[in-house]
Amino acid sequence: MTADEGEYCKVCGGMVPKAGDVRQITVHGKMVGINGLDHILMQVKELNLSGPTQVKEALFTAVKVANYIPTKKAAAYEDALYREYLSYITSKK
Repeated sequence: MTADEGEYCKVCGGMVPKAGDVRQITVHGKMVGINGLDHILMQVKELNLSGPTQVKEALFTAVKVANYIPTKKAAAYEDALYREYLSYITSKK
């Protein structure tokens, strides 16, 4: 492994996120780290989706690529991600 490849988790084998790539949000009353959230919010905003359901689906799908989401908590994650998205688009106006 070269220095350019990054660091791999000794437990799951996935890439360890770089500092600043993980942001915490509140999901069902608990703080959880989401890898790449700022980038995902920007990408979903650029899709110009028409309603909350579409936005929630796009956020959830993108976040699942690089983050573990417990199946039983899927709806709570969707709601938390959508709240974060609304805050994001309000701050970018």
